[in-house]
Amino acid sequence: MPSPFPGMDPYLERPSLWPDVHFELMRSIRAALAPDVAPNYYVAIEQRTYIASSDPSSFLGRPDVVVVAAGPRMPGVARPSGNGGAATLDRPLVLDLPMPDQITERYLEIRDSRTDYVVTVIEVLSPSNKQPGEGRQQYERKRLHVLATLTSLIEIDLLRSWQPMPMAAPPASDYRLLISRGWQRPRAWLYPFDLTERIPDIPVPLREREEEPTLELNDLLHSLYQQVRYDLRIDYRGEPDPPLTPDNAQWAQRLLEVAGLRS
Repeated sequence: MPSPFPGMDPYLERPSLWPDVHFELMRSIRAALAPDVAPNYYVAIEQRTYIASSDPSSFLGRPDVVVVAAGPRMPGVARPSGNGGAATLDRPLVLDLPMPDQITERYLEIRDSRTDYVVTVIEVLSPSNKQPGEGRQQYERKRLHVLATLTSLIEIDLLRSWQPMPMAAPPASDYRLLISRGWQRPRAWLYPFDLTERIPDIPVPLREREEEPTLELNDLLHSLYQQVRYDLRIDYRGEPDPPLTPDNAQWAQRLLEVAGLRS
């Protein structure tokens, strides 16, 4: 079954589904681009890992702080200390320590086949990149590092939640594709689009004056949708997560009714 949406399917943004979509989309982009950039270049899947906490108050980097669970204590007998100070328990309390999360993010690099030099980085943004906190800070630092080099950057933002990545006065849109060629900075090319539109085809920069292959993201994502059978994991009778704006919700209602997926 094909996706009923002409471009990005908002139901793919569901937090429990997006990690699988992200992984498969990265593989599909790699497979699509590899023949177009060979033999001078190859496409590699890379990853970065960092430690972060899912709770901003989880005391990352403060090992001397603990959280004591509310509720009844373990049985114990309080006894005075030998020096007349505060009473102590002869048995320990049960408590929880704040645990950091290890975050692994994958991205693509187009590399020179002879030198392994990175000519283009392709990022498909995830919630950890966009939502406020350590993940966004880490990604923005990495982004600035790329922008300070001659390496080109493609940034694919298929998530409606949270603020867009830093750029000068981006127009309001549901989704964004950004192309930053290393030899044209600070100028960059933004492809904003909405839920009601197809995902634009975008050029993939290599080196200056070289022919740029085209990445047909819309066809790629819709083909992936059918190959992986995401329709089996989506209930179109409910609302997507995150929810749609009122205008988009009305448009989606009509679209899903026509497709026979909602009454």
